[in-house]
Amino acid sequence: MLVVLGSLLIGGAVGSLLDIEAKLERFGIHLKNKLDRQGKSPFVEGFVTASLLFVIGPLAILGSISDGMGTGIEQLTLKSILDFFAAMAFAAALGWGVAVSALPVGIYQFFWTGVGLMAGQVLADFQISAMTAVGGVLLFGIALKLLKIKEIAIGNLLPSLALAPLLAWIAQSF
Repeated sequence: MLVVLGSLLIGGAVGSLLDIEAKLERFGIHLKNKLDRQGKSPFVEGFVTASLLFVIGPLAILGSISDGMGTGIEQLTLKSILDFFAAMAFAAALGWGVAVSALPVGIYQFFWTGVGLMAGQVLADFQISAMTAVGGVLLFGIALKLLKIKEIAIGNLLPSLALAPLLAWIAQSF
């Protein structure tokens, strides 16, 4: 439990110092401005909005890493179902650019699945468990954010995922 809390605290501090959440939002605004200067193209708006929404969420990283490590595809399946319903709503409003966003999202998730595949071969079971526990807390944070109960900068907590195996190894050593 202390490994999870320590990972979240230190990872949240690192993420806040790096300002990951705001950088991701600024990147989305920059991409939209670059591709659609007049702001009139629903294709570009749909593509950029859907791509960023489906890529920024930690579930894209968590589910892909979990799949790559062989610990289960449940998170990725949950993400796919949530993305499907969100994509339907976005497509109704923003057009078929939402469908094209599947390409960068697929490439992004493929990359993280590869990271999970490599990490699964390097990390011990207790380190994977620590990473999974931190991921579960981040999923709970996503739920709070989606339900508008509490606004949490989940992007700033992403470094916690990388710190969890390291802190688990340190705790195991003592």
